Amino acid sequence: MNRDALVWCLIAVTAIAVVAVVALVARTRALAAKKEHTEAELRHQLLAADSHLHASRAELQRFRVEQDATLRAAKEAAEENTKAVLKGAASLLQSLAAEQTTLLDGIQRKYGGHTVLSDLLDVNHANAQMARKAQGIAVMCGAPLGRRNRPASVYDVVRSAQGQIRNFHRVAIMQQTSLALKASAVAPVALAVAELLDNAASFSQHDAPIEVTFQRVQNNLCIVIDDAGVSMNDEERQRATALLSGEIAPRLSQLGTQPRFGFPVIGLIARQHGFKVDVTGVSRYGGVRAVVLLPEELWTMEEIPPVQPVPT
Repeated sequence: MNRDALVWCLIAVTAIAVVAVVALVARTRALAAKKEHTEAELRHQLLAADSHLHASRAELQRFRVEQDATLRAAKEAAEENTKAVLKGAASLLQSLAAEQTTLLDGIQRKYGGHTVLSDLLDVNHANAQMARKAQGIAVMCGAPLGRRNRPASVYDVVRSAQGQIRNFHRVAIMQQTSLALKASAVAPVALAVAELLDNAASFSQHDAPIEVTFQRVQNNLCIVIDDAGVSMNDEERQRATALLSGEIAPRLSQLGTQPRFGFPVIGLIARQHGFKVDVTGVSRYGGVRAVVLLPEELWTMEEIPPVQPVPT
């Protein structure tokens, strides 16, 4: 009897265990299915979120591109408008300077022997400086340079440039030369040399010498300007080289409240007219050596006697 009861107990326990195992398996399968469903739902939501994020990024990038384009267009429009205003003002100043030069020339011819002549020469010299500044601004704003109809000796071109700076008496042209610049090169080279001489005078002591020499190197004619001013550091040389190459054209707004048009103007006209300017050399005085390198297309061996200075 006890044996039969034990058997039935074992059978009952076994049945309960089987039922429990079956229930556990079923629950495990249900949990696995639910987990798989949940994971699938999460993957779907993740893909949707990633797609939405990608679309948002694309929209943000498109907005940034449009904003950058709008800002560039606004800056370019402002730059062009500023250039148009400055070009008009510079042209007016050039016209007034030319008119004043004509008047002064007439007065000098009429009253050449008068004691007031020296004062008139000073006024004419100041007028030449104003005309050069106006010309540089006009060129920077897109205006063309005036064109000469005749070639001119290199000596006369440099002497003309010398007369367009404030401290012209400090410039010494160390030699004569009868080599001539072709007509198309006269105006741009004169302006470039005047700006270089003005720069040399501005960054050296008031009594320091500025020497100009001429050299022929292979097929090039070089105008060499040596000053006794402050030499440039590496960063300044790199910036000057970039500006003088004409490869970068700074905006007018980048020139500061007291803009320096010199190097940007030189770089622009040098690139347009096919010559090069270098200021990385060191002069024998420890200052800056500036070299205007003119290829053979811009000068000629034709001898044009330089204009002799008027005796004083």
